[in-house]
Amino acid sequence: MKTDIEIAQSVKLQPIIDIANLAGINPDYLDYYGKYKAKVDLAQLKSDKKEGKLILVTAITPTPAGEGKTTTTIGLADGLKAIGKKVVAALREPSLGPVFGIKGGAAGGGWAQVVPMEDINLHFTGDFHAIGAANNLLAAMLDNHIHQGNELNIDTRKITWKRCVDMNDRQLRNVVNGLGGKINGVPREDGFDITVASEVMAILCLSSSISDLKERLSKIIVGYTYDDKPVTAGQLKAAGAMVALLKDALKPNLVQTLEGTPVFVHGGPFANIAHGCNSVIATKMALKLADYTVTEAGFGADLGAEKFFDIKCRAANFKPSAVVIVATVRALKMHGGVQKSDLNAENTDALIKGLPNLLRHIENIKNGYKLPSVVAINRFPADTDKEIELIVEHCKNLGVNVVLSTVWQDGSKGGTELAKEVVRLCEKDNGFGYIYHVNDTIENKVNSIVTKIYGGESAEFLPQAKKQVSELVKLGFDKLPVCMAKTQYSFSDNPALLGAPTNFKVTIKNVKLSAGAGFIVVLTGDIMTMPGLPKKPAAQNIDIDESGAISGLF
Repeated sequence: MKTDIEIAQSVKLQPIIDIANLAGINPDYLDYYGKYKAKVDLAQLKSDKKEGKLILVTAITPTPAGEGKTTTTIGLADGLKAIGKKVVAALREPSLGPVFGIKGGAAGGGWAQVVPMEDINLHFTGDFHAIGAANNLLAAMLDNHIHQGNELNIDTRKITWKRCVDMNDRQLRNVVNGLGGKINGVPREDGFDITVASEVMAILCLSSSISDLKERLSKIIVGYTYDDKPVTAGQLKAAGAMVALLKDALKPNLVQTLEGTPVFVHGGPFANIAHGCNSVIATKMALKLADYTVTEAGFGADLGAEKFFDIKCRAANFKPSAVVIVATVRALKMHGGVQKSDLNAENTDALIKGLPNLLRHIENIKNGYKLPSVVAINRFPADTDKEIELIVEHCKNLGVNVVLSTVWQDGSKGGTELAKEVVRLCEKDNGFGYIYHVNDTIENKVNSIVTKIYGGESAEFLPQAKKQVSELVKLGFDKLPVCMAKTQYSFSDNPALLGAPTNFKVTIKNVKLSAGAGFIVVLTGDIMTMPGLPKKPAAQNIDIDESGAISGLF
């Protein structure tokens, strides 16, 4: 079969004006970026249309075997369109770090892709560059303020704001800058984050307007004074210029699937350090335009879906209608102890051992958030009927249906049954609610997630974390949602604990504030905010020919 990029390049794209017309977007609100991409002005949000149904696509705990969440999201949107429904999808933008690293792009795969995939996976419309520029402008203004006399009395040992670049570059994790004498600044230890880990990214994705963006940016805490008072971007008078850099980046990007379904691809915060969802504005615009909006959240449901519900939905007052939980036989067998090299052999014993991971995610969606769900099995050729039947049987015991998805191979045809089940679920009443009360204590909010979602006994706060919690309480920032930063490979904070572990505690090492984004980041381990490239980075396989055709992207 053709590679993803070969499939994408074999399909004739529709002019973006036609996609906009299909979605019902006012053509006066389009800013064109070539023939097949456009940004949509925020004036489109003023539509009087009643908001449609919101569907979240999430997944089991990820494994090296792969689950296909984005592919399923795109295939479901195409499937809904194929059965006559008005649908718009909303996805995150890929970061250049994973594209050139080990993960590759994030535009789907096979016959369920968003296009033009080369553009989406590379510079796209420049949003990430604008976010990086805004982030680094604030850093430059901070260091300049110190150099020019330090009127705010900033302690250079307590600066928390880092520069960023959208690239995997471990060499930049820890640096010393300001060297070379007085004229070149004040020497200090510093470091870089990857752009998707910047708080500016999280802020842009949670903002609802230009004014909201400016207010949130002004609240960013860049460091502390010698008497431990927080210093903000607003005090540095940086917020206005930052918004000026971000005015176009705030507008959602309109593209299409291989089958001409409208898709917003906008924003891309890390699913570890931030909330891992596309922008609130893109989701809201899709809801205004379509009867069904399909979106996704990063990693497994314990990370991505939890943050989607408890952070994004809370901030934007979204009310989801249904959830799709993506799983593969292969991944469940890995959770049951099978090595990746042995996944093609039928192994019902391993599948039974791995199934509790899926079942816990189902129970969390059903009992924790009171939402109806369906399990989408992304089927591989080596999967046997016996293995599939085993999954169906266990899920039915929880009152959840299983639908096979073959969208990678068959496009919308492989997603119509899933689409029909999703439509059925969307007609059901649900009692959607959050997993914790935002006004509860930080410790109680964290423990609610650990016990109700992860299945652990409790959270243990180390002395440093306890001190940080006390400081947040003193500053009045304790009534915010919490954003858990932990490994994506386990319900626990230990990536080696696969399946559905029990009798574990989650160790809280650090607690830090993202005041502009409006959440508290709770770190359970060594979360990497600047990844490195692997031994053989994907960038080695990417090339371009004389005609401008790119190859090697996936």
